[in-house]
Amino acid sequence: MQRVVILGCSGAGKSTFARSLGAKLGVPVVHLDALFWRPGWVEPENQPFRAAVKAAIAGDAWVTDGNYVGRTFDLRMPRADAVLFIDQPRWLCVYRILWRWLTAFGRRRADLAEGCEETFDWAFFKWTWSFNRIHRPRILEATRAYPTPVRVLTGDAGMRAFLAELG
Repeated sequence: MQRVVILGCSGAGKSTFARSLGAKLGVPVVHLDALFWRPGWVEPENQPFRAAVKAAIAGDAWVTDGNYVGRTFDLRMPRADAVLFIDQPRWLCVYRILWRWLTAFGRRRADLAEGCEETFDWAFFKWTWSFNRIHRPRILEATRAYPTPVRVLTGDAGMRAFLAELG
C-alpha cells in the first residue's frame, strides 16, 4: 500500500488518521484543504488547485485526505492502491468541529492553508450535519467508477484496527 485516498466527513478524523497512516507507511501526507484554500478561506480557480494536487501526488507514494470528488477524483483515484472511507456518526463529527471551533478559534491548524484560521461557518456546519444523508452516498457512488475497492473504517476503533493490521 503506497498510494492511499482517505475520504469521509469533516470531523471524522481524516487528517489525524492520514498523519498516523503516513508515518506508519513512511510516505508523505497531502492535506487537500491546505492545497485548496487561499488566505481568508477564499476558493481558488479550479486549474491551479488541480495542478497543485497533480504535483503533490506525482510521486510513487502518498496519502491524501479530503474528498473533493468533482475536482480531483480523476487525478487521485486511478493511481490509488487503497481507498479508505472513515465512517463516523453525525453527532461525533458535529461535536468535533464544534470543539475545534471552541479550542482553536482564530488559529490555523497544521492541515489548513496559511491565512485560514479556525472560525465558525454556518454553511460548513450544515454540510457536516447533512453529510451522511446527502454527501456520503454521492461520494461512495463516485468511487464506483474506479477500480480500487473502498474499505470502510467504522469509527475510531476501525481506524485503530486498520493501523494495527499494518503491524
